[in-house]
Formats: sequence, structure tokens, C-alpha cells
Amino acid sequence: MIYVTTPTIAGKEIYETLGIVRGSTVRARNIGRDIFAGFKNIVGGEISEYTSLLAQAREQAIKRMLDDAQRVEADAVVNVRFNTSQVMQGAAEMLAYGTAVKLK
Repeated sequence: MIYVTTPTIAGKEIYETLGIVRGSTVRARNIGRDIFAGFKNIVGGEISEYTSLLAQAREQAIKRMLDDAQRVEADAVVNVRFNTSQVMQGAAEMLAYGTAVKLK
């Protein structure tokens, strides 16, 4: 399935808007990552454990959004956006959402 951050898809014509589709996941840190991140915070640099955790969360949120789009029989999702929010201390939600459409 095609998904883009733009309101249109080059070379394609949207003929029907099906509505908003979304996918989310909530991920929590763990003590091992936190200890290593604490050391990295002291010396500086990228905290690769958290980068990896967020990348996994984004991919899962995208997959769930696309599953939602398939449920409504969409051909594509346009205007894809991401949002994160802290839901409790040490846990954050990653949300992917967009507009499901039918293409000619």
C-alpha cells in the first residue's frame, strides 16, 4: 500500500476519501537502557538504544495504520503524520495517522 506525507500522490488520482486511519503503540524504557543512557548523557553523543526503540515504535505504528487502512479497503494513505506523547513516567505512545483514500 502507498503511504505518503503529501496530500496527493504523483501520477495518481484520488477519487474517494475514506476517512482517518491510525495506528499506535506504547513503549516503555527498561532499566538496562536507562543505565546506559545515563552514562551517554554524561559524556554526550547519540543514545542509540533509544533511537532504536523509537524506530521500532514508528515501524509498528505505521504497520498498524496500514492495517487500519486495509480494513476500510483503502488503496493509499495520504497526509501521514506522527505524534508522540508521554502516557506515564517512562512510557510513551507513538501514533501514526493519515487519510485513507481510493485511487483511480
